[in-house]
Amino acid sequence: MKVWIDLVNSPHVRFFKSIIDYLKAEGEDVLITSRKFGDIHKLLALFKIGHISVGKHGVSLSQKLEESTKRSYELSRLISNEKPDVAVSKHSIELPRVSFGLGIPSVYVLDNEHALAANKLTLPLCNKIIIPEAIDTWDVLKTGADPNNLIRYNGTSELTHLKDFKYNDKIFEDLNLNLEKQKTILMRPEPALASYLDTDCKKSVLSPIVDALEEYANILVIPRFKEQQQIFEDDPDVTLIKPPVDTFSLMKKCDLVIGAGGTMNREAALLGTPVISCYPGKILAVDKYYVDQGLMKRSTNLDEIIDISLNLLKDHGDKKEIETDDLFDLVIRNIYESAGF
Repeated sequence: MKVWIDLVNSPHVRFFKSIIDYLKAEGEDVLITSRKFGDIHKLLALFKIGHISVGKHGVSLSQKLEESTKRSYELSRLISNEKPDVAVSKHSIELPRVSFGLGIPSVYVLDNEHALAANKLTLPLCNKIIIPEAIDTWDVLKTGADPNNLIRYNGTSELTHLKDFKYNDKIFEDLNLNLEKQKTILMRPEPALASYLDTDCKKSVLSPIVDALEEYANILVIPRFKEQQQIFEDDPDVTLIKPPVDTFSLMKKCDLVIGAGGTMNREAALLGTPVISCYPGKILAVDKYYVDQGLMKRSTNLDEIIDISLNLLKDHGDKKEIETDDLFDLVIRNIYESAGF
């Protein structure tokens, strides 16, 4: 069996790593494509995953359209020669369009119901759509998805990220971090370049939070791109963490995670580290899932975030356990079924 997997964002590398390893161990032919965006290539190199880089991410709406169009064309030429049995992706714009055009069955993993433009362009073309039960089915159907193609599960996509995780208790030492205070907070800025979030990439909602908390704890920030790095690099009380690093061990070692994005917040929740989401957009269903489970706090009010942070720094509390479905098995099973194996 030949499987085509398209990786278009950094978290997708971690999501698919265990899946790629399993398929290769089973002797399957796995074709990995990627694009120039964020830390995708660095993570692929870190995990020693071979890939073909095709295209890049645009910033403005016109650039997004132009780059996606170019990438679809280039992928169509590549994939028509490779002839995979099944195509698999997580929020790739181009894979569903190329696979549909070439008559290749596709498996699509979805966890963002607010990415309306992307979902309208992709979901109507997908053969199988794997979504968390936390997402309202109507939010998917209204974009044109076939209800017969939906496969729902209990949990979120981050479940596969931690499948092979081994905790490194010496992560601070390995990164040569000079931490003067007793407590440490890890922060992750918002995905300012995403089409579904109307924000300025040269500012961050984390800035006032950093200013308020840096006297109480060491502040580590993992920026998404150069402009976000420049926001914090002149602050002597902020330590910038440059990917790729073992973020799982880093989050588990820290006393608190404050994130204006999504993936790392949910990973922290699964790792048992106290986490506050200050995502500036409408809360995603997958984030509300962890809030409802008591594994994540949520606020966009500065004073409230500070109060919650100081309380969490005093007391971790007992780690809560949740029961979820086996997402890894679900994805693997649907890959083989879609390919007819």
